[in-house]
Amino acid sequence: MSHPSTLDIEAFIDRAGFSPFQWLLLLLCFLVIFMDGYDMAAIAYVAPSLLDEWGLQKQELGPAMSAALFGLAFGSLLSGPLADRIGRKPAVIFSVLLFGVFSLATAYSHTIGSLTVLRFITGLGLGAAMPNAITLLSEYCPRRRRTMIVSAMLCGFPLGAAAGGLLAGYLIPIYGWRSVLVVGGVVPILLCVLLPWVLPESVRYMVLKGYPNASIRAILQRVKKEGMAQVEHFVISEKIADGHSAIRSILTAPHRNITVLLWLSCFMSMLVFYMIVSWMPLLLKEAGLSVQQFSHISALFPLGGGVGSILIGWVMDRREPNKVLAFAYLIAGLLAYGVGMAVGNVSDTLMLGSLVFFMGFASGGGQSALASLAASYYPTSCRATGVGSMYGVGRFGAISGVLAGAELLRYQFPASTIFSLLLIPAWLVCLALMLKYYSGRRYPPLTSLSDKP
Repeated sequence: MSHPSTLDIEAFIDRAGFSPFQWLLLLLCFLVIFMDGYDMAAIAYVAPSLLDEWGLQKQELGPAMSAALFGLAFGSLLSGPLADRIGRKPAVIFSVLLFGVFSLATAYSHTIGSLTVLRFITGLGLGAAMPNAITLLSEYCPRRRRTMIVSAMLCGFPLGAAAGGLLAGYLIPIYGWRSVLVVGGVVPILLCVLLPWVLPESVRYMVLKGYPNASIRAILQRVKKEGMAQVEHFVISEKIADGHSAIRSILTAPHRNITVLLWLSCFMSMLVFYMIVSWMPLLLKEAGLSVQQFSHISALFPLGGGVGSILIGWVMDRREPNKVLAFAYLIAGLLAYGVGMAVGNVSDTLMLGSLVFFMGFASGGGQSALASLAASYYPTSCRATGVGSMYGVGRFGAISGVLAGAELLRYQFPASTIFSLLLIPAWLVCLALMLKYYSGRRYPPLTSLSDKP
């Protein structure tokens, strides 16, 4: 604090702890990410029923399965620069409304063509929601707890995907596959009625953009009221990009090398995650499991990711985060190979389910923690762009995973081989994170994940 009437926003949030106001923000962002995960995974759970009703071959579903992922990629890439210009709050609300409306519309599609188009538009909203929710929450988090809090929010994604599997097991036999998509449309639309009233704008963004002091003070008083009436000026102590655009800032020194390594990590991580989420139900069905069995075992993967998000984030706040995350992906690769071996013996559903859960713990939890690394690395002026670009590039990894799965199925590769091959991208994430660690020692982040030097 340079003067008694001047308040450093970053230092204030670090000292203030985590207030009920911030818990409310965490809950709201969690609900956004939960429905993001539900709507993203919904198509995988309805795919077997849709194939039967429309008389399609598996490979014919490839475009529809990947359409949302193309939307996700473009939504992530476009929403970051937009949010750095217009604010995090309007970007989040619009994205939730977009994927809610078009998920509901998808429930009434009757051709593979209309399904593909509607899933693409749904994907635009899904892709924009996550990076902006990450950015908004991270800018209200105390530094020492940032990774665990953001990871706790992001566990909503795998939990939403898991909820889709559990719900599909009960809804589809009674109401048909369309009911799963109706739920995925109605709930986000209802959420959008609430968000404009209770979701705050990022206070760091407000300071950066020169919002009136009264507006900034009103929000900060909800974090901690004491002493706020005497403050006349609000500042951000972090280094601001030297007049560069947000895109140029993340692609020039000193951020360039870290940006590329984050992109590579997210690309490979999402390739693993989405190949499993998209094709596991179909692979387990072909292995001889019932609708309820393959839905519930498939749901264990994102469920493990939800648990892993919190625990991996907790450890990262206490140890060197890049090393912790690299180790998680090392284990994820070994577990992928283990699932490949176990899927050949589906009679032992307990063993298969356990391996699926722990692979989700390592890779799904690691995916959530990866977002915390990016949010903590970039400064406020380009944070949404940095996180959004990482997710945008990562979505092309997700597309690759879905399309690679379709090709492997077309050439009749066994499920055991498909799962075992995922060891390669998982270990590439491990390698990229270790390179990021050593690069980061030369160019440290502008905001630290922990209080340790």
